[in-house]
Amino acid sequence: MRIYGYTQLTLLDYPGKLASTVFLGGCNYRCPYCHNSDIVTGNTNLPLIPEDSILRHLMKRKNALEGVCITGGEATIYKDLPQFIEKIKDIGLLVKLDTNGTNPAMVKYLHEKGLIDYVAMDIKASPDNYPAACGLSEMSMSEIFETAEFLLKGNMDYEFRTTVVGGIHTVEEFEKIGKWIEGAGKYFLQIYRRSDKQFSYEGLEVPSHEMMAKILEVCRKYVPSTVIRGES
Repeated sequence: MRIYGYTQLTLLDYPGKLASTVFLGGCNYRCPYCHNSDIVTGNTNLPLIPEDSILRHLMKRKNALEGVCITGGEATIYKDLPQFIEKIKDIGLLVKLDTNGTNPAMVKYLHEKGLIDYVAMDIKASPDNYPAACGLSEMSMSEIFETAEFLLKGNMDYEFRTTVVGGIHTVEEFEKIGKWIEGAGKYFLQIYRRSDKQFSYEGLEVPSHEMMAKILEVCRKYVPSTVIRGES
């Protein structure tokens, strides 16, 4: 695995837990608004962080920490992800996985082996708008549907989340998203913010408060617990 970042302490990345966050490089998407384009492509001056150094820190802090968030990039592209998580679990910490949902087999395996305790899956857009949101010309939705269904019908703790981007999303398409994930336990709307590390700026805008309010109203018809995360 290519580990490009490590946050020793966070109250934000793992809801309700005092945690550390591990940032893995590489991804099968090229979302134009991605804030981590440098580690996604590997075009970065950041040094790779040895796995052992992270595990040593977690061992030292195991009595203070509650969990570890593994994010990216896209963590599930790595075949050795389960082995890394096993070492974290051996320390006695909970594990949250952030994923785009394109590897349902990995998510299911990690769950079956008791290696993950919480999953945050990105819902990039309505199904017909997914390629634009992911920076791809075309793509299959079958794996994404499979992961979402697994979370919806399963018994593990999870959340869905969408970064709302003006110029990519419309209020109307959240009707489709809402119908897709209807009945979800938790759905978070995140407001797009410009970053100096994103892939593209063309046509992208911070959504207005009015737009976010309308989207929230739409989504709550299908997922009543929907909230806007990080609204200022």
